[in-house]
Amino acid sequence: MYRAPLQILYKNHSCLLSFLFSLLICLALLLLSAPALAGSLADLANPHEGRSMRASSAHRIDPDGKYDPNGDLDPNSNWDNKNVEPGQTKILMDAKGPGVITHIWMTFLAPEPHPWAKKGSANHQEMLLRITYDGHDRPGVEAPVGDFFACGFGKRCEVISAPVVVEDADSYNCYWHMPFRKSVRVEIVNESDKPVSLLYYNIDWIKKDRLPDDTPYFYAQYRQEYPVRGGQDYLILDTQGKGHYVGTVLSVRTRSPAWFGEGDEKITIDGEAKPSIWGTGTEDYFCSAWGLKTTSTPYFGTPYFDQWGIVGGHTCAYRWHIHDPIVFNTGIRVTIEHYGWISPDENPDYRSHSWNQREDDYASVAFWYQTGVPTFEDRAPHARERKLPDLDTAFRAAPLAEKLAHGVGSVQVQRLFDYPEGQVLYKPDRAEGAWIEIPFEVKAKRPVRLLLNLTRSYDFGKYQAKLNGVRIGGLMDLYHDRTDNWEVHLLDFWPDPGKYVLRLECAGKNPLSTGHWLGLESVRLRERRPRVTDYAHDKDKDWRAKPILYR
Repeated sequence: MYRAPLQILYKNHSCLLSFLFSLLICLALLLLSAPALAGSLADLANPHEGRSMRASSAHRIDPDGKYDPNGDLDPNSNWDNKNVEPGQTKILMDAKGPGVITHIWMTFLAPEPHPWAKKGSANHQEMLLRITYDGHDRPGVEAPVGDFFACGFGKRCEVISAPVVVEDADSYNCYWHMPFRKSVRVEIVNESDKPVSLLYYNIDWIKKDRLPDDTPYFYAQYRQEYPVRGGQDYLILDTQGKGHYVGTVLSVRTRSPAWFGEGDEKITIDGEAKPSIWGTGTEDYFCSAWGLKTTSTPYFGTPYFDQWGIVGGHTCAYRWHIHDPIVFNTGIRVTIEHYGWISPDENPDYRSHSWNQREDDYASVAFWYQTGVPTFEDRAPHARERKLPDLDTAFRAAPLAEKLAHGVGSVQVQRLFDYPEGQVLYKPDRAEGAWIEIPFEVKAKRPVRLLLNLTRSYDFGKYQAKLNGVRIGGLMDLYHDRTDNWEVHLLDFWPDPGKYVLRLECAGKNPLSTGHWLGLESVRLRERRPRVTDYAHDKDKDWRAKPILYR
């Protein structure tokens, strides 16, 4: 009999153990999810009452709105989309009850210019979704389309969860059940100065003979604070009545360096004096640990997380309480603290620790079921107010392309992403003698962060930054296996008024990169929180002697 060498046996044994361990994990996950899957599949074997219906953008002819009887033969019948002009409202569904909406699907063009929308289109943050039940004065659902589908701050991203799915960042699906008794109206309000282009939609619902008297309505309400208010926790929901809380979407734009998410969720039930549901940290509430990263699971996820610990980073996370609804009988108040790490120059004692009340920008959507009408008073502001305040003084490179000093290689303007004026693409064929300079001018002395908005790609090099001859920041490796937008943060300082030159010198390339190129959209000075000015710890420090970047 052939006997394998010891090392081969050991290797095979290790592989087998690894395989068995992976198999056990898969089996455990399957067992954990089995009750949910079995429950929903079992429901399909039960009798269902009512009649299925659909409201759709499908092509119609004649004033009575009938479907085209020759749709399968008429090429024009494929024109199933609708445009919604600025300031206009499109009613997607207006139906009599009783009934239950079971599925909403919609899609539309992205905001970037497109052959079918040459000047661009509305961003999904500028599209307000409203669902009104039984002729009530106030919508039961009122939220920007993006935030409702867990894509905050207008960021288009993929979401793969149980009640909400945004496939490939452009196919918006919702499976929340939305009962109504007398009537329902679903509408999109275009609050942009650009049209909603090529809006397609299907809304599936079941017409019922009756609904039980205690059937709750589905509610979803957006609110925001730019920035969060000092001395009080961020409010997500506050309503009186009976129901159960089923979900949160939270979007945070950081205004300080370091980690924002030490704050706990605090949920007060039925008027109690102190919250009885008190969490252990922001990422813990969103069912993650030791921070957040991009992920999407059936019941929790972070669809968008751009960069860790920067000033101006974006995070959007969701948490669905589907198997663990938070039940209340007379009322519920849902809040979250906004504590985290901050840099020494934002601390009165010039030190860094984890328990500081930060001043970041928060936006949220609360999801809940409730009998009757909620008492929550907050409403969604207009899209003009929903847009995040601009923090930057931007010195864009493209308009200066012909005047930029540079070393070996060529410079051209390239249209890319949603860069307003494109980017400068610097194309040296080697590292030796490759450099480019971008001039800018500071008008007033104030605390700012110097950063670059640039591109990473598969043929880009490594670069070192120098400001007026002073080396700042570390070596920037701009290689990435796919082309994306990226910020590189270089310096926190109080620059004196005057002219500056930022020089980027090529220092080689990543072994995986095929070139030494550089793509630069802009040099930016990003404003810091007002308390940096108030404390003024670094105001008189010479940044040239000791460049500082707080992390």
